[in-house]
Amino acid sequence: MFGREEVKNFAIGTPLTMDMPVCLRLDRFVERSSGIFGKSGTGKTFLTRMVLAGIIQERAAVNLIFDMHNEYGWKSQDESRQDVKGLRQLFYDGRVSVFTLDPESSRRRGSKVDFTVRIGYEQLEPEDLEMLAPLFGFTEVQTNALYMLRRRLGPAWVRRLLSDEPDEGLAALTEDGKQIHEGTLGAIQRKLAQLYRFGFLVDEAPDDPIGRILDYINSGKSVVLEFGRYGNALEAYILVANYITRRIHQAYVTRKEASLGGQGQEPRPLVITIEEAHKFLDPAIAKHTIFGTIAREMRKYNVTLLVVDQRPSGIDPEVMSQIGTRITALLDEENDIRAVFTGVAGSAALREVLARLETRQQALILGHAVPMPVVIRTRDYDDLYGEIQGHAADSADIASALYP
Repeated sequence: MFGREEVKNFAIGTPLTMDMPVCLRLDRFVERSSGIFGKSGTGKTFLTRMVLAGIIQERAAVNLIFDMHNEYGWKSQDESRQDVKGLRQLFYDGRVSVFTLDPESSRRRGSKVDFTVRIGYEQLEPEDLEMLAPLFGFTEVQTNALYMLRRRLGPAWVRRLLSDEPDEGLAALTEDGKQIHEGTLGAIQRKLAQLYRFGFLVDEAPDDPIGRILDYINSGKSVVLEFGRYGNALEAYILVANYITRRIHQAYVTRKEASLGGQGQEPRPLVITIEEAHKFLDPAIAKHTIFGTIAREMRKYNVTLLVVDQRPSGIDPEVMSQIGTRITALLDEENDIRAVFTGVAGSAALREVLARLETRQQALILGHAVPMPVVIRTRDYDDLYGEIQGHAADSADIASALYP
């Protein structure tokens, strides 16, 4: 009923009263954006890591994972303080690479890093900063002024706004208040000074992080971006996830359109994982963000989202209606429970089921990747680890036989 373990099927657990695997149809899972929901302490990270491991194992898609709390790439600890291997350790054949914004943090944790991400101030555009308006305290007038400042000041606009040196071009903008009021400019400069907290922002980036990420995912490697100490700053998480996703998506649009015109192969399916998803998909901004765009596009350009959140009620209902597969652990708030079932017919009975879940190792799965809604007991991570290691050993044996 729930599928056999085979190529593009991945066993995520068993029904509560049956000893049989419940399999996700991974080809269908990655066709549309998906969500993993649950209140704090219910094992969302565990579920997310397991699903990502399945996608990587079956090569259903490549992944770009914005790892807020350094829990996916390398070894971390679960809620019971037990060490849990990260995806890079599970797949030691090179299918997973770890990038970092904070090499010192990665070094202390023993994480093996492939690339340190640095973003140059001159690479920043107003669209990269607009999502920070509520956190930085920009008014609507100040947010709109960012676009004018970029046009007038050129690529170095952020660096010029942050500089302590006299700038005749800036001074000219405030003359008679015709282009920008002096008070508005001063407020923007003070608020932008918060960017100084982020050491990954530099005057000139030594390498292109977007090009590096594309090189890896184009070769079939998933990328985990660790935030290190910056994961505690929501502003940093939103800035970097927005900056990178906008550019990766544009590259995918270009490649997909070229393939439709017979100018090359279409890009590999890409799943982008974001945590605290309601911060990116709030109803007030979802229609204007790259994440809302991706969710609405479904698989048009081979890019989908895996959203992880404890507050699904904070996600725009239109976006929630586009979530193809929903894996939901225990939720307490009625608004969150209602949100999970946005667009789902006959959800009244399922709401009662969801409210009765145990706190750990139980989840309700419904949607595109399963034939019918089902409550599961999630499989043990050690069992998953052993299975993946077995697959890796089998692959090595086959390779050695084919290429002695």
